[in-house]
Parts: sequence; C-alpha cells; structure tokens
Amino acid sequence: MIDRRQLLRSGAVGLGSIALRSLERAAAGEAHGGLHHAPKAKRVIYLFQSGAPSQFETLDPKPGLVDHFGEELPPSIRKGQRLTTMTSGQAEFPVTPSMFGASPAPATGALMGDLIPHTRAIADRLCVVRSMVTEAINHDPAITFAQTGSQLAGRPSMGAWLSYGLGSMNEDLPTFTVMISRSGTRQPLYERLWGSGFLPTHHQGVKLRSGADPVLYLADAPGIDRARRRRMLDDLARLNGARADADAETEARTRQYELAFRMQAAVPDLVDISNEPASVLERYGPKVHEPGSFARNCLLARRMIERDVRFVQLYHMGWDHHGNLPKEITTCVEDTDQASAALVLDLEARGLLEDTLVIWGGEFGRTVYSQGQLTNENYGRDHHPRCFSIWMAGGGVRAGSVYGETDDFSYNIARDPVHTHDLHATILHLLGIDHERLTHRFQGRDFRLTDVHGEVIRGLIA
Repeated sequence: MIDRRQLLRSGAVGLGSIALRSLERAAAGEAHGGLHHAPKAKRVIYLFQSGAPSQFETLDPKPGLVDHFGEELPPSIRKGQRLTTMTSGQAEFPVTPSMFGASPAPATGALMGDLIPHTRAIADRLCVVRSMVTEAINHDPAITFAQTGSQLAGRPSMGAWLSYGLGSMNEDLPTFTVMISRSGTRQPLYERLWGSGFLPTHHQGVKLRSGADPVLYLADAPGIDRARRRRMLDDLARLNGARADADAETEARTRQYELAFRMQAAVPDLVDISNEPASVLERYGPKVHEPGSFARNCLLARRMIERDVRFVQLYHMGWDHHGNLPKEITTCVEDTDQASAALVLDLEARGLLEDTLVIWGGEFGRTVYSQGQLTNENYGRDHHPRCFSIWMAGGGVRAGSVYGETDDFSYNIARDPVHTHDLHATILHLLGIDHERLTHRFQGRDFRLTDVHGEVIRGLIA
C-alpha cells in the first residue's frame, strides 16, 4: 500500500520523465508519431516534370483522334468547363491528335506513346495512373498543390512531412534533398516548394547544385581546417547548451551545424561518379556525363538512396508547351525518358526498388485542342487539370498495371478518378503512415499533408 502523498510524488516523477523524454525526442530530431502500420516503402524519389507533360504524347495516347483531326471539340465533351485566359478567347477548339503515334508495351500491352520507348520498355515495372485530377489550372498553384497539398504558399512540402513523420535513416546526409534540371523553357521554381512551412526548419529540403560546390556554404573558408572547424562547433554547442531555455530553433540550428560538418566528408563522395561502372553510365545515356542534367541527377538520386536519404526530389523544367509542342516535347523526352527508365532498372538491379517508391509526373495535363493555329506539322496544348497521367514504380505499387480511364478525348475522367489528395494519402500509406494521423498543430489547428481530404487508393497497391 502507498499513501496519497507517495502516489502523487511518483506520478509527478513519471509525468516529468514523459515530458523530459518528449523534449529529448524533439532535440534529437526523432520522428513524430512513427509508423502506423507495416510500410511497403522506406524511401521516395519524386521525378517532378515541371510544366505539365502532355498525356497524349506519353502515357494516355488516343490514336482514334487521327480521324477527328481539326474538328471542333464537341460541346458534350467540353461541358462548359473553365479554360485558361490563354485559350478562352479562341474562336475555335480544333481536336489535335499526337504526331508521334503509340504502340503497346511489350510486356503488358498497355498503349504508350512512341515518343517514350524507354519508359514503355519497363511498363511491367510501372503502375500508370491515367485518371489524375487536380483543382488548380495555372502552374504555380498547381505545382504548390502537388508538392504541399495546398494551392496556397507556406505549407510544408511532402519531403518535409516525411522528415517530420519518419525521421532520418542516415547521419551524414540530409533526410530530404532536391536537384533541378531543365530543357528549353522554364517555369520558376521557388524554394518554398521544398520548404518546411510551419514545421521545424531542419525538415526542409537541401538543394544540391551542379557546380564544384554542390551545397552552398558547406566548404570551409581558406585557413580553416577540419580540426579547427570541429573545435568551433564544440564551442558553439557549449554556448548554446549554457542556456537552460534554449528554443527549438536554436536546437535545430545546432543539429544542422553538426550535419553540415559530416556532410563535408559525405557530399564529395556522393557526387563523385568516377567509380561507377561503364555499363551503369551507359544505361543512363550520354547526358549522364553532364553535371546538372536530368540523367546525372537520376544517377545521384540512386546514390542517395543507397546512402539512405529518405526523400529525393528531382525537378525537370521545360514541359510547358503552349506552342511548338512537337519540337519542344521531343527535347524534353530526349533529356528524361532513358534516364527515368534507367533509374528504375538500376534500383531494381541493386535490390532497392522493392522498398523505394519512384514517382514520375507533373502538375496537370494538356488539352486535346490546339492552343493557337493547328497545322499538320505544329501545334500547342493549354493547361488541363481535369485529367492527366503519372507513373509510379517500386515501393509496394501494383507493377504492370494501368489505373483509371479517360474519355476518348482525354478531357474528362471516365473511370476511377485519383485526386491529388488521394495520391498523397496513398504515398503516405505505402510508407506506413495513416495520412489522417500525421498532423502538426499550428495556430490552433491540426494540419496535415492531405488537409481534410484524401483516400488511400487500394487499386494502386500490390
């Protein structure tokens, strides 16, 4: 038997221990909440195609449109839905077939554009989603929505949410890394797209550049050697630790200094591809030898996954083809098709694809009608949020499958829509997270990546 005073005393100690442990977890940057169920994936590589690839030339070809070349888009298909200001004033909306043709994938029979032969060759590893839908009709809100779950700037990015929810798997590299490449035209990509929003700042993405200095301010200044840097960091940690009321951001800054110190040794090894076998380099294509190219970034993404980086975000700019589409999309595909397929095959060969989720896609789709004048040799396509296509591979998705269906004009979804919130919910599910339970309280409200929406799409999961 214990009296009331002993009970209260022991209870206070117990509650104090719980509070102390919570503070220790926060200071150590541990995951918030952990796994909610057994995961199928541990890591993510998101190959974001900024500018919005046309589904007609890639993943959702419509060969039957050849018979309707130049005809006016039927009102029964358009249904009075909103258009951008770039085409809303057009007097005509001529149906525009792809110039590039399409063929069945050899392993699955799924029809894919002849423009992407390398992607088509690995169709048996892919889960193609043809029924994506988003709410945004212009680039910046649509990209922001795809990356953060909100059209409004300021929310945490997906990579930041995963860093917050799952924590790091390595000590020497960031949990969340970002690389950017481009073909031709470019849309602005703001750093908030890989930001931490209202989450602690150490969850934001770290951008790697293509030059001799991959991470800004990482290298020591002239005259500062490694031993001196170590002493400086130790002195700084003691100063910060002298305050009993050190705030979370001070703790985060201290952790980032320590990570940067370890990265000074890890990053040069990461970006040095000189020891990669010639057969691997050949698989990614000739542009793998160009620093900053999509091919090089795909190879570096695989090297990061080998080193247990949790989330690797690749952006490739150049897919915004309002005019001159045949020429410009060919350039984009030459830069990305072989490397994207090579990344999947490389991960598979190393036993990493099984628990690495690879995602390829943009912010919305493209219109079946031509923006501007349609000719036999040239055309453009406007933004189209009501249906577009992506693919996923590895990480527990249903390989060799096609999910969803659009109408004959790829203008509306005919079957099995997948909203952006649904995609986010499914990605989190594959990583062992219940999207409704990964939350962060900010300004009196519990926020999450999927806001108050989203359903896990079971048809995408193996």
